[in-house]
Amino acid sequence: MNATTPQNTTLMPQRPSRLRTALVQMACSPSTDENRAKIAARVAEAAAQGARLAVLQELHDTPYFCQVEDVANFDLATPIPGAATDYYGALAKAHGVVLVVSLFERRAPGLYHNTAVVFEADGSIAGTYRKKHIPDDPAYYEKFYFAPGDDAWRPVPTSVGRIGVQVCWDQWYPEGARLMALAGADLLVYPTAIGYAADDTPDEQQRQRDAWRTVQRGHAVANGLPLVAVNRTGFEPDPSGQTPGIAFWGTSFACGPQGEILAEAPEDREALLLVDIDLARSEQVRRWWPFLRDRRTDRYADLARRYID
Repeated sequence: MNATTPQNTTLMPQRPSRLRTALVQMACSPSTDENRAKIAARVAEAAAQGARLAVLQELHDTPYFCQVEDVANFDLATPIPGAATDYYGALAKAHGVVLVVSLFERRAPGLYHNTAVVFEADGSIAGTYRKKHIPDDPAYYEKFYFAPGDDAWRPVPTSVGRIGVQVCWDQWYPEGARLMALAGADLLVYPTAIGYAADDTPDEQQRQRDAWRTVQRGHAVANGLPLVAVNRTGFEPDPSGQTPGIAFWGTSFACGPQGEILAEAPEDREALLLVDIDLARSEQVRRWWPFLRDRRTDRYADLARRYID
């Protein structure tokens, strides 16, 4: 081709634009082996139906142990890499899927994180993300267990796209979603464990669930990216008896870059959702709504402050 030859400017995605994605919504038992066996069955089922990406919920290997502050629970943590990543890497390889898992990481003696691990379809670790925002509320005593992640907001490059993975409480903050988008994410992904407080009224419970869903759809819209959130389901009692326990509200969902719901799971039972996500659609949506173009990067310095007095 010489310098005067017209070039084809049609955008040709390097990967298939439609990504069949599996959302695995589960209730967790006290047995890690039982939970992993259930996950393995769901991933196998998803792969048999053409899934190339499978996303699990937050801390899926165990019940949600953060309802109590108990030093014995640190024994649940695992090094990365280690036995847990060996297991999930083999699962990803066996079914040829990119797999997003959520683990209680033992980084060093006395230093632990809530960490998402992304496996490539060949079973190798493509990347990790350590949860940045750590809650400390009744029945969600995560600050007792997890140090905030000190790694960058960087999407994990995989064979199915650049996955902007964050974890649960991170999903309420627009900053992380924006930073993932600015770093080139093709898809926002949030493993999650959130549920109802039993002493809230039914109306309040539904307001909270609707707010959870709405804020994430807002991240999708503001960044022109599809989004996947996978929550656990089922009731888990408080081992201390100090609270009534948590009824996790499920409602795992995927939405497109305009916030449109593509698939949604029920609140109160396990589900395997399979959804075809059009990754190429983000390009067109960002042409219609060029939020990244119009950002006032010269006017945002105060975002680094805790509060503007």
